[in-house]
Amino acid sequence: MSPYQKIVAVHDEKLSQIEVHEYHARGKCVGGAAWETYHYPRVSPLVLEARREGPKNIFRVKTGSTNLHLVPGIAGAGIEQACVDGEEIKLTYAGLAGGGIAATICRGLASGVKRIEIKERGGGNQLGRATLILPLKHRLVVGIDDTDSPSGGATWSLSNELGYFLEKHRQADYLNHTIVQLYTGNPWKTTNGVSIALTFAVLPQKKEKLIQIIKRQLRQNSQSSETAIALFDGIKPPDSIKVFALHAKTRLIEMEEAQTTARGENVSLVPITGQRGVIGALAAIGYADEPDEAVKIIK
Repeated sequence: MSPYQKIVAVHDEKLSQIEVHEYHARGKCVGGAAWETYHYPRVSPLVLEARREGPKNIFRVKTGSTNLHLVPGIAGAGIEQACVDGEEIKLTYAGLAGGGIAATICRGLASGVKRIEIKERGGGNQLGRATLILPLKHRLVVGIDDTDSPSGGATWSLSNELGYFLEKHRQADYLNHTIVQLYTGNPWKTTNGVSIALTFAVLPQKKEKLIQIIKRQLRQNSQSSETAIALFDGIKPPDSIKVFALHAKTRLIEMEEAQTTARGENVSLVPITGQRGVIGALAAIGYADEPDEAVKIIK
């Protein structure tokens, strides 16, 4: 068996959706990840969105259950059920042949899985079906901007080390790092003018502690007097934040516009060493799930 490296699931109660991050077999199997991100949304109406980053699958799934119509070679595997049960997320997968092995034993061996209930093992030409049980976590997106100065520092590097530090010390799962190119004509930019979005999965009871550690680490390590962060708790950034993010790529944004946009969507803007960084930090949240679009220059 080729075990998945890690599986993490986060729940958004407001949307009644679950986002699943699956690091495919041994953290190397890009082919398996590509197969699943192609087939799962075709086979299961519960899968609202599927994307791939290297060997990692990211599925956005609505809670509920469905009957899968599996057909060899055409519709090989999918998600049958997704639900929240107390402090646990339960996901039921089913698949034929190799898709069944992936649905059962391979996923059950992954880091992050509390336990697995195998209903049918699969393999060969057999059906595989199993329910994964994972700890319920929330998704926290942290936008960060203005941590460097003309004499030193790099916001992307500091942010990545922050995410690595938090995961190493088991405060959260570090899911993603997105570099967001902001308006290139901004007179306040240090050099390249980018902000960063870090995405975490965190246990609900550890979220406030996580935020305090982030603030402390940035305060200690920033080389700027204008560092700030934006905080968004949820799976899908609101449309108004995405529009704001696009505008932040094409023109100067005033502080009042950032504050008004954030207030309307319950996004927290938090000064760390100063205020100016909140603009880029808020924009970063809008592109947190689109790393390839985020880096583009728009004129």
